[in-house]
Amino acid sequence: MIPRRSSAMSASSFLATLLIALCLLAGSARAVTLTYRMQPHERACFYTSAERAGEKIAFYFAVQSGGNFDIDYEVLDPKDNQVLNGHKERQGDFVFASSEAGEYSFCFSNVMSTFVEKLVDFDITAEHETHAPQLTDNVASKAKEAVKKDVESIEDTVARITMEVHNIQRMQKHFRTRENRNFSTVKSTENRIFWFATGESLLIVATAAAQVFLIQTFFNKSGKARV
Repeated sequence: MIPRRSSAMSASSFLATLLIALCLLAGSARAVTLTYRMQPHERACFYTSAERAGEKIAFYFAVQSGGNFDIDYEVLDPKDNQVLNGHKERQGDFVFASSEAGEYSFCFSNVMSTFVEKLVDFDITAEHETHAPQLTDNVASKAKEAVKKDVESIEDTVARITMEVHNIQRMQKHFRTRENRNFSTVKSTENRIFWFATGESLLIVATAAAQVFLIQTFFNKSGKARV
């Protein structure tokens, strides 16, 4: 009977470890980059809450397409005091500490654009959103007592994985922004080449027609003079 009891405890420890690992991973997977299409003359705001003063809030944005790839932005605290602002910025990556608990506003403005809409990627993450959800006291105490060392090892591993994933995400955002801007530059260059080639072709045709007309006029005048 002893081996069965040991096996049961091993299975219980494994399940508890797996449960805690899943909770930690769930906490690290909440931050998602969103994409918003800004219309001309539009001002759009998005919100997140800080649970306490001094809580860190991360704010990232990048203009993916439209105009000169620039946008106006503004960050306001719960009392509508300005925390961050910028004019005609292409992208930004900031981390600031909240001055007080409450709702913070992150606003983009495309008022300066008359006809062009813009595509903006952004990510807003408050510190409390990245923490793993807490287990119930009963489950947490039993699980931590049974697999304390395993949990500590898993927490370290998850922390390293989270950091690596975050770095990869930042690199992907950077490369995506560069790709979109390079594509826009190539497209603009293609349009210029097309219109330049069209104008050059029309100029050649007009020059040829003018030459034919001048030659015909010259011979007509020469023929009349001989008669």
